[in-house]
Amino acid sequence: MFIEIKNLTKFYANYLAVNNINFHIEQYKTVGLLGPNGCGKTTTIGMMLGLVTPSNGEIIIEKKNINSFKRDQILKRFNFASPYVELPKKLTVRQNLEIYGRFYGVDNLSNRINEISGDLDIKNFFERKTGELSSGQKNRVSLAKSLINKPEILLLDEPTASLDPDIGDFIRGYIENYKSKNKITILLASHNMSEVERLCDSVIMMKKGKIIDNGTCESLIKKHGRNNLEETFLKLARSKDEL
Repeated sequence: MFIEIKNLTKFYANYLAVNNINFHIEQYKTVGLLGPNGCGKTTTIGMMLGLVTPSNGEIIIEKKNINSFKRDQILKRFNFASPYVELPKKLTVRQNLEIYGRFYGVDNLSNRINEISGDLDIKNFFERKTGELSSGQKNRVSLAKSLINKPEILLLDEPTASLDPDIGDFIRGYIENYKSKNKITILLASHNMSEVERLCDSVIMMKKGKIIDNGTCESLIKKHGRNNLEETFLKLARSKDEL
């Protein structure tokens, strides 16, 4: 296995945000991380990025604890996108990509910015400040930032939240095509079940900081006797029983 999460736990004062979870992600697969708001998805992603310190447990990449890597080694391998994490609003799109590209130590940065911005159709607002952009434009810039270093591991936290159907479909299609052309492993947290069914090889269901089920979309739908993943999600989210 490529990434292994072992007994990962996070306390905030008296609040248990993530409760002793275990899962793994095979290399070059896309895994969906699902659950209601407050279930621990974002905290889990934060710990995997090294932004949140676990209270207990391990994050292992290729049988090596993430804490044993130097910071620059991790930066070269990971990146992250979320509509809830704003890029510096007073900087232009070009300035944001240049700064993050240097931060990640990207070689031939001008060529990479030109390539990724062309793919995501953001060149026509390159000189606009990020804070002046629409939600769809911001999401495309955020995705460009997350791919600027050609990461091996991409963590996506609701990348199409609040987008109209057209832009949402564009983002999903881009992620799908990018993964088909590049060797990349993705963890996707999302509330859009059709998105998850389209993009993910398997899913992990969380509730109240715990993993309550996991498997392929098809196997979970069949197991819980539902017609689609959204109905399955609602059953698990609303259940009062521990599964």
